[in-house]
Amino acid sequence: MKQAINYFALIILTLISCNTKTEKLNSMETTSDSLTFKRGYSEVNGLKMYYEIYGQGKPLFLIHGGGSTIQTSFEKIIPLLSKNRKVIAVELQAHGRTNDRKADLTFEQDADDIAKLLKNLNIAKADFFGFSNGGTTTLQIAIRHPEIVDKIILGSALAKRNGVPDWFWGFMSQAKLENMPEKLKEGYKKVAADKNGLQIMHDKDVNRMVNFRDITDEQIKSIKVPALIIIGDKDVILPEHAIELHRQIVNSELAIIPGGHGGYIGEITTVTPDFKENELVVPMIEKFLNKKQNE
Repeated sequence: MKQAINYFALIILTLISCNTKTEKLNSMETTSDSLTFKRGYSEVNGLKMYYEIYGQGKPLFLIHGGGSTIQTSFEKIIPLLSKNRKVIAVELQAHGRTNDRKADLTFEQDADDIAKLLKNLNIAKADFFGFSNGGTTTLQIAIRHPEIVDKIILGSALAKRNGVPDWFWGFMSQAKLENMPEKLKEGYKKVAADKNGLQIMHDKDVNRMVNFRDITDEQIKSIKVPALIIIGDKDVILPEHAIELHRQIVNSELAIIPGGHGGYIGEITTVTPDFKENELVVPMIEKFLNKKQNE
């Protein structure tokens, strides 16, 4: 049990951007495993933010977890979600193909960066799905930029320090790069222009978590958009925390899925030889996104 707990702690760390013309100059069409998508960079608040766009339809933004890339968080669900949606996946400051800025990582800044990217891409409003650290960023998007949000999906999102077991914070204060899951290291090295940036990404993610401060009850209760809250029953996020979020976000639904941190979306560190695509929660996500708000 202790080994399993440590494993999920490593993943969570791991809990541990200018104008449209510039963006278009850096975009191109790419095909990967028969899936065609557009990729590019956009000037966002001092960053060259990397993004990928799949499919057609209403925009759905995917926001990855700490220590992660687009592929390590979402590779398994992008082909499924993009059948009926325009899926826009991004890499945040210091992660994957997006460069670092001389500033600490904050969830508030990540939210502002995403809002700027929407403006650059001429998207007025979208749905957002954030996993792990990306879920916390999605909360901040709904709080700071409600005008750009239709619906949010919070996958294993942390809003308060008591949302994880007490030991987690001691673990984070001693986190080292060598303890980061190998699949996340490999995922970063596979795509990053600067392979030496791995240590920077790790340290900034850890520092952000060590200094994590609660999102206030008032801020959480200010979220009025429809929300779907998802965690695993063996997640590092406590069920009580997800239930409290559900109670505080007035227009929300809650799903507790068998499995660990990110298993419900096929996050890379959770994929095993007996992985089955039909066990992912994509149908649940699509049902939530397609539901009319008065239903």
